Amino acid sequence: MMAGVDGTYDVTVKSPLGDQKSTLTVKSDGNTFTGTNSGAMGASDVSGEVNGNTLTWKQQMTVPMPMTLDMNVTIDGDTVTGNVGAGAFGSFPLTGTRVG
Repeated sequence: MMAGVDGTYDVTVKSPLGDQKSTLTVKSDGNTFTGTNSGAMGASDVSGEVNGNTLTWKQQMTVPMPMTLDMNVTIDGDTVTGNVGAGAFGSFPLTGTRVG
């Protein structure tokens, strides 16, 4: 039985540099998850915490500059919403859809 948050999602972050699209994969294990997030900002393995249907993790961005992003997303059925904290640059909205 797959957990409700497990899957593959096409996500878009609305950033000052324009829409940053990526593909997020999630495989949960209790209150933690592992996966990948690959797209224009680079590809990285991700892992973090699961609280109900909310995922939180830190992700390293390499393009256009090295930075640690604070990711917070909620998965409701096939819809993903959340925000990306980019330190001094503020917080950007994230949206997405389950594709697998």
